[in-house]
Amino acid sequence: MRLNREIAFRNEEESERERASRFPPAPAPAPAPQQKLVVGYALTSKKVKSFLQPKLEGLARMKGILFVAIDQSRPLLEQGPFDIVLHKLTGKEWQQILEDYREKHPEVTVLDPPDAIQHLHNRQSMLQEVADLNLSDCYGKVGVPSQLVITKDPSSIPAAVNKAGLTLPLVAKPLVVDGSAKSHELSLAYDQSSLSKLEPPLVLQEFVNHGGVLFKVYIVGEAVKVVRRFSLPDVNKCELLNNAGVFRFPRVSCAAANADDADLDPCIAELPPRPLLERLARELRRRLGLRLFNIDIIREHGTRDRFYVIDINYFPGYGKMPGYEHIFTDFLLSLVQSKYKRRLSIG
Repeated sequence: MRLNREIAFRNEEESERERASRFPPAPAPAPAPQQKLVVGYALTSKKVKSFLQPKLEGLARMKGILFVAIDQSRPLLEQGPFDIVLHKLTGKEWQQILEDYREKHPEVTVLDPPDAIQHLHNRQSMLQEVADLNLSDCYGKVGVPSQLVITKDPSSIPAAVNKAGLTLPLVAKPLVVDGSAKSHELSLAYDQSSLSKLEPPLVLQEFVNHGGVLFKVYIVGEAVKVVRRFSLPDVNKCELLNNAGVFRFPRVSCAAANADDADLDPCIAELPPRPLLERLARELRRRLGLRLFNIDIIREHGTRDRFYVIDINYFPGYGKMPGYEHIFTDFLLSLVQSKYKRRLSIG
């Protein structure tokens, strides 16, 4: 009986092998292609060139992120589908287009909401958020320089400055920030008589000596990166007495004015404390409702812990930020991951 069972078992094995040779197993299903994260972008040609550098696009492709240009000659609602819309265009018409799109496609993340960006188009309201913070802790104190808004009539500026109690020299900046080169120009007025030569509408800020160095703090979501830039040099009492008129500057800081590798006085070059910057970034993210912006900060010369925010910019020149391609692609992926987690928690 045992021999019969063994013979029968071997016969079954041979039959199985014969069937397998005649009918090979079906091939395993091909793995599903990696789902792409589609980012539609509406940027000026200048911004495209500075931001969408080959190193960003190459890394994005490796991480499954696809950048797609939004055709501004076609209705936005007819384009896509997009997971994220990245934009930096100005004008009420574009703002309305985006608002309509957000209403029809609440599942798409728009960076950033147009109404929140509008807050940074006016230098008065821009810095008001910082002034209201009154941020002070063991790491330092952050404020804004004393300032005055002039909307018209240059001849009234000297009297207005006296009434406000501002101290010369004064930095004059255009009131409206519209992305143009002109809106980033500034002037330094040394004496009372030169004030009436300025062109309203503008903001006048007391000039704070800061060792000729400013700190550009880039915010990308929760990531915070700070770099040094050369700025306007300090003004001493002798220069104030011997200079008159208005001195114009195209921009306070630029890529060519990188101060990270310069041989600077350690007291001037020392970066602001990391916890202070992270707290400031967190508070401004919440108050402004923005995730892509930068803060220009100076340290008052002769102090270690007295800082002033002098400007805030939406979607700044991230291409000048070291390692921006890694920070930005990680940020885009985190947006989708957090959205996916929210859906799971709701479901």
